[in-house]
Amino acid sequence: MVSPKYHVFVCTSCRINGQQSGYCYSKDSVDIVQKFVEGIEEYELSGDVMVTNTGCFGICDKGPVVVVYPEGVWYGNVSIDDVEEIIESHFEAGNPVERLII
Repeated sequence: MVSPKYHVFVCTSCRINGQQSGYCYSKDSVDIVQKFVEGIEEYELSGDVMVTNTGCFGICDKGPVVVVYPEGVWYGNVSIDDVEEIIESHFEAGNPVERLII
């Protein structure tokens, strides 16, 4: 069983029928998921961090939304340029990125 240190959920506006359409999707959240996956591999954190795309969290005006467990840190208005900072600060150093917390 996989027991990661962090589990990252990224809203990609995935609907029940499998289609992706919505605010977070329109703001490149699929690319954000890919950037997390690539960054986690680059920083050799594959055993520590799991990434999952999700449906809507219901706070679209804050999107793209990223949630990190087990702490329950909610990040809002995340861009692809923020991903490396989240990886370095939160996952490597254990310090959430305050400016993105909602």
